[in-house]
Amino acid sequence: MAAVISQSSHSGFDTPLTIAGVEYQSRLLTGTGKYKDMEETRLATEASGAEIVTVAIRRTNIGQNPDEPNVLDVLPADKYTILPNTAGCYTAEDAVRTCRLARELLDGHKLVKLEVIGDEKTLYPDITATLEAAEILIEDGFDVMVYTTDDPLIAKRLEDMGCIAVMPLAAPIGSGLGIRNPYNIRTIVENANVPILVDAGVGTASDAAIAMELGCDGVLMNTAIAGANYPVLMASAMKKAIEAGREAYLAGRIMRKRYASASSPIEGTFF
Repeated sequence: MAAVISQSSHSGFDTPLTIAGVEYQSRLLTGTGKYKDMEETRLATEASGAEIVTVAIRRTNIGQNPDEPNVLDVLPADKYTILPNTAGCYTAEDAVRTCRLARELLDGHKLVKLEVIGDEKTLYPDITATLEAAEILIEDGFDVMVYTTDDPLIAKRLEDMGCIAVMPLAAPIGSGLGIRNPYNIRTIVENANVPILVDAGVGTASDAAIAMELGCDGVLMNTAIAGANYPVLMASAMKKAIEAGREAYLAGRIMRKRYASASSPIEGTFF
């Protein structure tokens, strides 16, 4: 029977995902929005195996509204790394203010996901405002994971500024279109010295696997899981896809060829 390579047993080929000096076994990061209730949030997160969960500070209660359900009650900070994000911010000033609020609410927590949106229709990032906010937050002592376009030059510039992870979109947020420009993503990965995580646009498990096969260090998703007919089942599928895609990347795919290549050699055949 063929040997099965588990996540732990292929450690000789791989190293853990490291974010801000902390090692993680899971390369799947998940959001906490769009679920029908807190229980579904908890179950889907557990099924995904995620260790980092992102929280939209402007839309999710983590203690700023004491009379409302608190997501930290089902996703406690002693079990998960909470990644506050600036979803819904359209200016650098709003994004910086939101990160500072998160730091206050989470007792000095400095790991944040920065996103500054350019317009309501595409939800594409405003790169000028993103660069401005990133500079302020880095100077203020934050560890910044940054959402950006799939432009290799901008990705490298954000890394050079001091962002600890760069998160290019695969497609517009919530679109489910999958990776529209794999060559740009691959270029970003090849030029990077910080983790590269695909963020936005994943629709199903095959999209996640492709991202990992391109060499990405991880994938962050929310809608693809929360918007599925059965979110907990999709979370489980995404976990497997991330692991399979990573193993395929480490194993090294065969070269693409125009013509057939026999699986069994013809040399030495008897007739």
